[in-house]
Amino acid sequence: MSSPDIKDIRRLLIAAFTGTALEWYDYFLYGTAAALVFNRLFFPELDPAVGTIASFVTFAVGFVARPIGAAVFGHIGDRYGRKVALIITVVMMGVTTGCIGLLPSCATIGIWAPVLLALLRFLQGISVGGEWSGAMLLTLEHTPKEKHGSYSSIPQLGSPVGTLISSGAFALVGMLPDDSFYSWGWRLPFLAAFPLLGFALYMRLRIEESPVFHAMLADAEKNGPKPAPLIEAFRRTWGRMIIGIGAALLGVGGFFLMTTFIISYGTDELGIDKSVMLNATVIGSVVEIVVLVVAGRIADRIGAWTVCAIGGLVTMAVAFPAFWLVDTGKPALVYLGVGLGIGALSIPYAPIGAVVSGMFPEAFRYSAVAMSYNLAGVVAGFVPLLATSLTGAASGASWGAALLLMVIAACTAAGSFASGSLMRRERAARPAGDRVEVAV
Repeated sequence: MSSPDIKDIRRLLIAAFTGTALEWYDYFLYGTAAALVFNRLFFPELDPAVGTIASFVTFAVGFVARPIGAAVFGHIGDRYGRKVALIITVVMMGVTTGCIGLLPSCATIGIWAPVLLALLRFLQGISVGGEWSGAMLLTLEHTPKEKHGSYSSIPQLGSPVGTLISSGAFALVGMLPDDSFYSWGWRLPFLAAFPLLGFALYMRLRIEESPVFHAMLADAEKNGPKPAPLIEAFRRTWGRMIIGIGAALLGVGGFFLMTTFIISYGTDELGIDKSVMLNATVIGSVVEIVVLVVAGRIADRIGAWTVCAIGGLVTMAVAFPAFWLVDTGKPALVYLGVGLGIGALSIPYAPIGAVVSGMFPEAFRYSAVAMSYNLAGVVAGFVPLLATSLTGAASGASWGAALLLMVIAACTAAGSFASGSLMRRERAARPAGDRVEVAV
């Protein structure tokens, strides 16, 4: 691949970051609302604790849908282009998120309220199932390989920025009186998705198609189309996909444990004011931005998989201390605990795109990367629900949730070490090659 112009790279990175940030803003709004609002408005007949669990079940629905989105948009991305897939995902996400803000409550339309809520969440999941992989591949397939560690962290910045904006939006409307907040205030951040969609779509239309995909098109014209991408991914690289799931698990599962679950845990179990918990996630997002930038640059020096493995081990070490700090209920220590947990799990999140995408060949890379990452997302979607159940079984104690975070971090450390072993074998076998053709 010829060396790209720095201005083209800068424009691509800005477009990838802003589009992904707006996409994650839409997606994370649901997580915050699931912890604070949906249990009251859509499951009012249930016990508050059971209502919270039911709310997190609808939260998990979005993650169950993600592999479907990975299959659909992986096929589109591998056959029709990464850019086409990303345009569709951002439109779908913006429309479904805005519609959540228009959804009547259970008091108005009865059982149809939670049914429609779950359906819209399902569509959100399909959209995000193709988003991350497309943005990541467009970034890495345009940029020099020796900089993939730092460049892969740029789309990742969309996650904390999206969280920052969504938490900030809820923090602002959370200042309203409770009656106003629960009747109409919570809807405003969702309705903002409609105007933001126009900006996101403009940014996506400015993205240039991947040069790797152009080469794939030329090869298809010469040699005919390749077999179905997803089938090929499972047939030839299913072992690599399992490794990718493990390596990616902490970045998604641990994140929702330290954001969505921690908000519910702090407000319901510890009686901490919701504004304190929302502010804690805002602070955690700022910490994550710093860690992502630093970890991405370190990955250029010591290797992406090494940084991911170190991040898994660091998170294992801080899991219990982070929850102990939150358990104090003191705002300053709550902020420190959430910031510590989010900061640790952000270390492997920074270069994970370079790790996962580097394990798969170009012909079905979008499908393989999307499916690996989003199967990890399926597990991650049930993390708040599982953590809530463990906390309930422990009579409100946090040790179950902290242990869960350690297990998730251990999976990422193991997956990262395995990916590193694969990459070393690849380099030894084909030191000058970039393509990965050996099945595992």
